[in-house]
Amino acid sequence: MLSRVEKLIGRESLDRLRQARVIVFGVGGVGSWCVEALLRSGVGHITIVDSDCVEVSNLNRQMMATTLTLGQPKVTAMRQRLLSINPEADIQAIEGRYTAETSESFHLQDYDCIIDCIDSLPHKLHLILTATALSPRPETGRRPLFLSSMGAARKVDSSLIRTAEFWRVEGCPLARALRNKMKKEGTFPRRKFQCVYAPGILETSVPGGTMMHITAQFGLKLAELFIRKTTQDN
Repeated sequence: MLSRVEKLIGRESLDRLRQARVIVFGVGGVGSWCVEALLRSGVGHITIVDSDCVEVSNLNRQMMATTLTLGQPKVTAMRQRLLSINPEADIQAIEGRYTAETSESFHLQDYDCIIDCIDSLPHKLHLILTATALSPRPETGRRPLFLSSMGAARKVDSSLIRTAEFWRVEGCPLARALRNKMKKEGTFPRRKFQCVYAPGILETSVPGGTMMHITAQFGLKLAELFIRKTTQDN
């Protein structure tokens, strides 16, 4: 199924993706598209983490949300979809939530890449601080790559979607809230990390509105960042 991927990036790069271990926290509007892009690009070992079930409100933007999956845990529905694409993939589904209390149970040091699609400010902040403080993996000599999605809600113009180092993200309320909380608490990331974001919000009195063409492109961009890093590094 990956012959066209191999033609584009070569056997060596595809082998790197097949061997890579990636964990994605949150498989909603952003994370679900990110995970599918990773799988279809050749990533062989993916762990997905989410505590929610598929709801009607998810149908407009989430990859695995259909009328047939309503009520199912998101990670269960997502795992079934991924295995229907590539039955040989190693897909681990964890129905749970990343928090300060559960952090150690995820063994973040075991992964080549940690992708943050969490929408809870305190949990997101804790993951950022924890992931950026990890030591290099003994088998690779490299720290796990950490990538983060900033806020994708209340946006309609996909041409504004950008990537930048966290401290260079501009015009994103979520990034601003994270930085303010870091400064207030005196706790900061131990190293730089890349984010996907889009400046500005749609001026509306209704909070939380989201569009698939925005959330999906956030997720695809996160997958692209990992794929490019993995296939271009020697």
